Amino acid sequence: MRFAVLGSGSKGNCLYVESGGTAILIDAGFTGKEITRRLALIDRRPEQLAAIFLTHEHSDHVVGAGVLSRRLAIPVYANGGTALSGEAKMGRLHAWREFASGDRLEIGDLNLHSFTISHDASDPVGFVISDGVCRLASCTDTGYATNLICTRLAGCQALVLEFNHDPDMLKNGPYPLDLQQRIRSRRGHLANAQAAELLRGLLHDGLRQVVSAHLSETNNAPSLALAA
Repeated sequence: MRFAVLGSGSKGNCLYVESGGTAILIDAGFTGKEITRRLALIDRRPEQLAAIFLTHEHSDHVVGAGVLSRRLAIPVYANGGTALSGEAKMGRLHAWREFASGDRLEIGDLNLHSFTISHDASDPVGFVISDGVCRLASCTDTGYATNLICTRLAGCQALVLEFNHDPDMLKNGPYPLDLQQRIRSRRGHLANAQAAELLRGLLHDGLRQVVSAHLSETNNAPSLALAA
């Protein structure tokens, strides 16, 4: 299995995953043109994509899904809450493939297991993706690490995990109080220390790679995430 984070943060989110002859996107939070440009940076073409899987309906996760689905004639997978809430942001799709949170899904050489996360969206999910050899988990946009999240992420060889903000930077930064409260809430985003605590519980000899994702450009710094 190979993967690449094409972007992660409030400006857009997109994760590319491939194994064997199957390639997918987890979220499509940039324009179709921008996703195409970013795929080219890793020597990949959008025509290689078999499907797009959505975690939730916020614009920074779905804005490019519609145009790519139509242009490439590929399906978009989402649960009912995401499909209903995100429809207006994406426009017409080539095809919907609806699933229930917690479902296991199969496409080509990849198997995906969706799991519920805690965020201020209709029915947000993360994914564990497996090709029978390697397991990759993507878990961003969650306000706290539930027992279910800890269970689903255990035993993976690679993790894409949210390290969103430093509490002091958030408190002393430019965001209004109501937005700060939303970010800190249990339906907001993980602080560095929360993510680090979660990660410590997931360490095992087979864990090869961890990507710190969804770092706030305003309320965080890579050095702070690494130091946590």
